[in-house]
Amino acid sequence: MNKRDFENTLTVFKREFLAYFNSPVLYVIVVIFLLASQGFTFFFSRILDSDDVSLATRFFVWHPWIYTVLAPAVGMRLWSEEHRLGTIELLMTMPVSPWQAILGKFFAAAVVWAIGLGLTFTVAMTVGYLGDPDSGPIISGYVASYLYAMACLAVTSAISALTRSQVVCFIISVAFCLVIALIGDPGITQAIVNAVPNGFEWLVRLVSYFSFMDHFFEMTKGIFVLRDVLYFVSVIVAALLVTDLGLRSKRA
Repeated sequence: MNKRDFENTLTVFKREFLAYFNSPVLYVIVVIFLLASQGFTFFFSRILDSDDVSLATRFFVWHPWIYTVLAPAVGMRLWSEEHRLGTIELLMTMPVSPWQAILGKFFAAAVVWAIGLGLTFTVAMTVGYLGDPDSGPIISGYVASYLYAMACLAVTSAISALTRSQVVCFIISVAFCLVIALIGDPGITQAIVNAVPNGFEWLVRLVSYFSFMDHFFEMTKGIFVLRDVLYFVSVIVAALLVTDLGLRSKRA
């Protein structure tokens, strides 16, 4: 990326990021995320009443389900809003390439999630006060949580580029994120393995491997394996490529 490409991407980023601050979307999403993540941790997991203060089983375990709804809520406006307002043609005629627009918009939404996730530092501080936790699983858990959010956001971006309705984009994105989470849930995977005939367990394991959840749980345990990071990065890149194809098909 040369200097001009960077400047164009930065221009789109600033436009989108300021748009979040100029609307209640940013504040509502961040507040809901904080209430949901900390509410589940302190009231459902009851971390203060337990000897087990592991964030993996008390805090991060709720994040995939929260992102299933909230990530599409942030990402559904990325391109559907441009189509609805009729500004997609204007954006595409500006001296900005589709990829510069895609990256600028995606990074703006990514920063929104970085703000929301960063504000949960009070949970880590509480765990540190209650005991002496290993910092490794906490760091890898936050990385896993952020990568999971970005994967859901990238998928929503691709769906948004293919639809004109924010409502349709939201519904399809939530459904996709829910399915991709359920096929990798350890309890569901084990139940299917027990139900299928002998010899088909490998197929169930193979399908679950492509779930976000399978790679997410490995990282929250403090197992920082490069293949899990590469998996999420690959999903994000693939989804953004689909976004580019969707925009080009409508531009043609």
